[in-house]
Amino acid sequence: MVLNNYRKEDKVLLAIDCIIFGFYQEELKILLVERDFKPAKGEWSLIGGFLKMQENLEEAAARILKNLTGLNKVYMEQVHCYSKIDRDPEERTISVTYFALINIEHHCKELLRQNPIKWFDIKDIPTLIFDHNIMVKEALTLLRNRISCKPIGFELLPEKFTMRQLQKLYEAILDTELDKRNFINKFNSLDLLTKLKEKDMSSSKKGAFLFEFDQNKYHKKVEKGFSFKI
Repeated sequence: MVLNNYRKEDKVLLAIDCIIFGFYQEELKILLVERDFKPAKGEWSLIGGFLKMQENLEEAAARILKNLTGLNKVYMEQVHCYSKIDRDPEERTISVTYFALINIEHHCKELLRQNPIKWFDIKDIPTLIFDHNIMVKEALTLLRNRISCKPIGFELLPEKFTMRQLQKLYEAILDTELDKRNFINKFNSLDLLTKLKEKDMSSSKKGAFLFEFDQNKYHKKVEKGFSFKI
């Protein structure tokens, strides 16, 4: 006879909340959803759901992201675990957060078809349900730390981009103005970009050269223990 040694233990729900960052028109954005059920119906929330029995955390985060937004195979990273007893007024719920980075230009149209979902500027986030504003703040802190030592920001850019776009991305995430010459010199020293012959002609008559991120160079440098600190 097999005994269930855990049957007397308390059971709690485990939620996954996704902080989805995007970059558009030189602004860092976050994707939120208008909650359509109680409690807090009609209020803004992070994209979220619950862990299923046959999933690990990463699988649950990927499923929730795809089911609610249609997004798949995007950069995701675990942020933190929230276990305050009364954080959810409905039932005892622990939440594990992930941040995701997506290219809005590539995904924007399909996301805009879904009415309850909306992009907000990171500086204009409304009051969110429960402890979600704290989650966003801590995810943003982790994103800033990561982008300062690892080139994950390229997940937010189009495949071909200008140096201005790259600098504006870093400025939006770090919430600070960067010196143009120092920024360009630093990235040139990292040797991660391939300069193309093509130009973006939308900003001036002279145009600006386009660049691509060289993943092969990046992975080779990682193997050698290269520091990417910006």
